[in-house]
Amino acid sequence: MRTMVVMVALLASSAALAQSANTPSSPPMVGDRPLVQVKPRGDKMAKSDGAAKQAKSAKPSVAAQLQACLEIEDDSKERLDCYDAIYPPKPKTMKPGAKQPAAKAVADCRFTKEQDERLACYNGFADAIPKLPKT
Repeated sequence: MRTMVVMVALLASSAALAQSANTPSSPPMVGDRPLVQVKPRGDKMAKSDGAAKQAKSAKPSVAAQLQACLEIEDDSKERLDCYDAIYPPKPKTMKPGAKQPAAKAVADCRFTKEQDERLACYNGFADAIPKLPKT
């Protein structure tokens, strides 16, 4: 029991000494070397980052592209071509007699084989998108 009390007192005093050795005025140390501070990027790096962000944001979102397709005449081949440019068609091979499952997302419309059905599928999703504010 006495050894336990001595051990606790020894550990507590060594922890207190270790904390008081690093005063706030001394810089933080890693081993025997001071901790390195990271400097902010220079103007040259900031300009190139800004150009990269502008180039990345120049491509419109899929929702904006789908809404742009809505401006083309309804039930036309051009509108279907516009949708197919966003999501190229990939008809699934189905077993004979199997029914095409309903599309759960706009990307699922590309699996529809019939052009009229695929156009109706895309139109349904594109009409449901809320109008985006023009910037």
